[in-house]
Amino acid sequence: MNKVIITCAITGSIHTPSMSAHLPVTPDDIAASAIDAARAGAAIVHLHARDPADGRPSQDPALFRRFAPTIKAASDVVINLTTGGAPTMSVEERLQPALQLRPEVASLNMGSMNFGLYELLDRFKAFRHDWERPYLAQSYDGIFRNTFKDIAYILQSCSENQTRFEIECYDIGHLYTAAHFLDRALLTPPLLIQSVFGLRGGIGAHMEDLMHMRRTADRLFGKDYVWSVLGAGRSQMPLAAISAAMGGNVRVGLEDSLWDGPGKLADSNAAQVLRVRSVIEALSLEVATQEEARTLLKLKGRQNVGF
Repeated sequence: MNKVIITCAITGSIHTPSMSAHLPVTPDDIAASAIDAARAGAAIVHLHARDPADGRPSQDPALFRRFAPTIKAASDVVINLTTGGAPTMSVEERLQPALQLRPEVASLNMGSMNFGLYELLDRFKAFRHDWERPYLAQSYDGIFRNTFKDIAYILQSCSENQTRFEIECYDIGHLYTAAHFLDRALLTPPLLIQSVFGLRGGIGAHMEDLMHMRRTADRLFGKDYVWSVLGAGRSQMPLAAISAAMGGNVRVGLEDSLWDGPGKLADSNAAQVLRVRSVIEALSLEVATQEEARTLLKLKGRQNVGF
């Protein structure tokens, strides 16, 4: 029977604290939310950090050290740290948590792109913190930089740590970039390909977009990859259901969508995990345990991290 890996992205850098009171901000809240998501069925938790004073995205390794050990002590969940950070950060800044904490998994974006967050300004009118509005507005004339040199630098910097990567592909060309680094032996199989749908600047969220991404990945990687799907916003659950039905894996969480149904904010990351778990089980599939995910992805094990 096919086992479906659930990844839960706990807080991220897309949404700001003013958009939902349920978005974890402090290290204690991030840890508690991740632990609850793991108990609900997430095999992997994908983690960003935020300045606890105002919720601003941060790649300060000290902040990651305030929640990663707590999560590890309370759960066997696979901890996945971001190297994406936020579009406003330098690559060197974005790299530090994964480089210093040496997690089992780290995320890695496969290309520079327009990363449009500015439309959120039309949906949310009032903001609590001075940084939020300009942070969203800058994406109208900004580029999220992930050059070939940047990607190679992150891969080479983390190579001795045996950290594997959640390879985030926002468009078809990003799959070809992943294949390029596989050819250069900077990536090794099995690849965890996280196909991202529905963010402004990337591929759309139509079912045909998902099928095109899957067919291309099959052709490029054959049996050397594990496929997962991330649908942003309202596309989160529909695309997760399609992915699971096709033998793929799923990513949910408040980083990617604040919602738990039309007009209803999700009150926790665990609520989204439970919802997608119910979909998976309704398809007569099983949710992968944390150890099953480690085996499938050939991870180094929780005892070999740096926290």
